[in-house]
Amino acid sequence: MTTTPPAGGASRGGTRRLTVAQALVRFLAAQHTERDGARHRLIDACWGIFGHGNVAGLGQALVESGQGPGAPLRYLQGRNEQAMVHAAVGYTRQRNRLSAHAVTTSIGPGATNLVTGAALATVNRLPVLLLPGDTFATRTADPVLQQLEVPWAGDVSVNDALRPVSRYFDRVTRPEALVPAALQAMRTLADPADTGAVTLALPQDVQAEAFDWPEEFFADRVWPVRRPRPEPGALAEAAQAVRGARRPLIVAGGGVHHSEAEDALRALADATGIPVVSTQAGKGSLRHDHPCDLGGVGHTGTAVADELARAADLVIGVGTRYSDFTTASGTLFAEPSVRFLNLNITAFDGHKMSALPLVADARAGLEDLAGALSGHRVDEAYAADCARGKASWDRVVERAYDAGAGGSRPTQLQVIGALDAVVGDEDVVVNAAGSLPGDLHKLWRARSPRQYHLEYGYSCMGYEIPGAIGVRLAAPRTPVWALVGDGTYLMLPTEIVTAVQEGVNINVVLVQNHGYASIGGLSEATGAERFGTAYRHRAPDGTYTGDPLPVDLAANAASLGMDVLRAGTREALREALAEARASDRPTCVYVETAPADPAAGPPVSAWWDVVVAGTSARPAARGAREEYERRAADRRRYL
Repeated sequence: MTTTPPAGGASRGGTRRLTVAQALVRFLAAQHTERDGARHRLIDACWGIFGHGNVAGLGQALVESGQGPGAPLRYLQGRNEQAMVHAAVGYTRQRNRLSAHAVTTSIGPGATNLVTGAALATVNRLPVLLLPGDTFATRTADPVLQQLEVPWAGDVSVNDALRPVSRYFDRVTRPEALVPAALQAMRTLADPADTGAVTLALPQDVQAEAFDWPEEFFADRVWPVRRPRPEPGALAEAAQAVRGARRPLIVAGGGVHHSEAEDALRALADATGIPVVSTQAGKGSLRHDHPCDLGGVGHTGTAVADELARAADLVIGVGTRYSDFTTASGTLFAEPSVRFLNLNITAFDGHKMSALPLVADARAGLEDLAGALSGHRVDEAYAADCARGKASWDRVVERAYDAGAGGSRPTQLQVIGALDAVVGDEDVVVNAAGSLPGDLHKLWRARSPRQYHLEYGYSCMGYEIPGAIGVRLAAPRTPVWALVGDGTYLMLPTEIVTAVQEGVNINVVLVQNHGYASIGGLSEATGAERFGTAYRHRAPDGTYTGDPLPVDLAANAASLGMDVLRAGTREALREALAEARASDRPTCVYVETAPADPAAGPPVSAWWDVVVAGTSARPAARGAREEYERRAADRRRYL
């Protein structure tokens, strides 16, 4: 970390009298990251919803600092606290974690609404600064409105619910305590091996308390984001493992993108011919038409990628945390002698799967590994197998995208195909939950590193619209698409108002299929018979099997200020998507999909462990249990 004196000619050793909130705003405005010689604002804006816990503290401080052009800390008005965190996450992911947003709320429900967003940020290793109000540190008003009283612990508040989902947590109960707390918060946000949600709980009386602050606290600070290189001995061992492998396979995770390591990965693949498959977070690490790109891997992956994974004798993970979807719940990597080599900036992830860890920055590690493998290439027969598999899967994608007759309702796969035909290389497609992630991971043809934006670490319904707003704020000239099912839309549509207010012209593709399609399919597969997954009236027998609900989600989006285009046919859908992309207004393309023919879709070629009832009187559950026990027998621990 380096510092420079504060602007305005203030000398070191002086003080400045400000409230805690005013000091925090000035401090945040002076924080920067730097990587590869490029400097970035660490905290670029502050989202906020004000209540009694922060209105006279951070609310007043933001007003005092100014909100016109060149404001030290731009304010963004949100409608839902969870959604504000989602928008902040979309922003920082688009910025490769080098710049982030803050989020401030009142105490009570405003603060607890942050928990889901904080978990999402931390699970995905993405930085966001949370500034919830808290109860009075002085206890003068006790209990204050919305205070949780804990008889056995007087210092507990609802903000303590944020501890397990934060990478760093502190409660600032004295003005002078802000100095070390704020510095630790910035260290955590800027550290690629230790980042996630950071929470500074701010008691409302402390926020408004005046204090004489050292001028050095407001100095410009630069937090270097370094690229640690692999230890030479580990690098030599890794190169030896690759050279000795017959069927090596690279699994590209989100760390490839965060490190901007796509060029280094492509160079390694070009030189060695090692095939590359990707997690949800890593898709786009190679362009879809690169000879070595075999698409998504795992439960939602392509058949060719999963076939390669089953036969691989060395799996080279790059920036992945090996979720159960990637490993097919410990059943995918089936070669008895399979070994793992993990390149990861975090030692915790590097040691997973009993791997040989190569703890380093993804780009630096890939560059060094390529150098250590100079002259090495995979066997020609293996490369030929990969090429045949890739060509075969490309034909699967074309069949799934086939538009067919233009006058009929599209299936969900055809919706994806229509969008694929409209987007440019620079567009970003945002999704998180439902049945769309599985279809997208198999079928989407990523054309650039940032085009495929799937939040699948937490797979949080409601992420898509605010996440798309964050992406668009980070890349204001980039067309951004939020793919949203009706179930997800109903969870969190409120930030449409924010998009309209701020002139953030995101495009929402709203897919109406009358229920939870993904969980409906999972319910059927696990013997729960699609119970509670359809958006329908109750039938006489008490089940939700009556007529579809008479909701009009397109009208709802329009009522929130969006332009809405209704697409009833495949031809109308293609026209509506093109019109939305050309618009300078937030636009929703609403499409009701036709039921998909399971035989027409891409196959699910890997298992996912979702437990099934151990005993049941119902035939569906008994049959599902038999299948579960058959598949579970293939699980293994990689030791």
